[in-house]
Amino acid sequence: MKSVATDKVFAGSIPDIYDRFMVPLIFEPYAADLARRVASRQPARVLEVAAGTGVATRAMAATLAQGTSIMATDLNQPMLDRAAAVGAGQTVQWRQADAMQLPFDDAQFDAVVCQFGVMFFPDKAGALAQARRVLAPGGALLFNVWDAIEHNEFADDVERTLAGLFPADPPRFMSRTPHGYCDRETIARDLRLAGFTAAPRFETVASRSRAPSAQWAAQAYCQGTPLHNEIEARSPGGLARATEACAEQIARRFGTGAVDGRIQAHVVVIEA
Repeated sequence: MKSVATDKVFAGSIPDIYDRFMVPLIFEPYAADLARRVASRQPARVLEVAAGTGVATRAMAATLAQGTSIMATDLNQPMLDRAAAVGAGQTVQWRQADAMQLPFDDAQFDAVVCQFGVMFFPDKAGALAQARRVLAPGGALLFNVWDAIEHNEFADDVERTLAGLFPADPPRFMSRTPHGYCDRETIARDLRLAGFTAAPRFETVASRSRAPSAQWAAQAYCQGTPLHNEIEARSPGGLARATEACAEQIARRFGTGAVDGRIQAHVVVIEA
């Protein structure tokens, strides 16, 4: 699926809401999983691309051996500013960088890590080629991507609800971008185009998405992602109404108290 320009814009109030609501809702369990996989390789130098507000960075800082060098990068400076303000367990270097043109020499890192970022790259094979270029011989690229939206219950409910509110032009950010790069053959093809010759290893990992209320989950999706921009573009001043409609749908399906829904992602590991 083709992305649009606003899909990669995380600015304004989005970074703060994303970190406070979205990160604990869906990202923390996968960050811990990815950090364990990286740690098992015992790297000395790690590069993270599309680090966002640093949930995987913090997990790696807490899991990797003391003294491991971690360079965390993201295209969006506001996201990095939030990540740096929260901090990490050990020294992490934060640097604004475009994954499409990494500002590092060849063969500099033992591992390149990307937590739910590859879906946002406009030229995925090109960005993966950049990751391969900066990997040292024997190093590995580790990343995860969301499975199709129907396997991710809150996201599916939100998108269906917004389609009902805006039937003439449904906001499709979630299925178009976060959940739009889940086909294994497509990912394997892009890795070959990037110059990787080893076979990628895929593992589908299911987990649970939990929030103290349906309102919390709806706010995470509607206000902590670029859905915020799509809603405002269709209904200026209508963000609260859209959020409430999504909260009502999640509550109808999962209850009026704490909510618990399925999430599912693919983890990909490939050696340079």
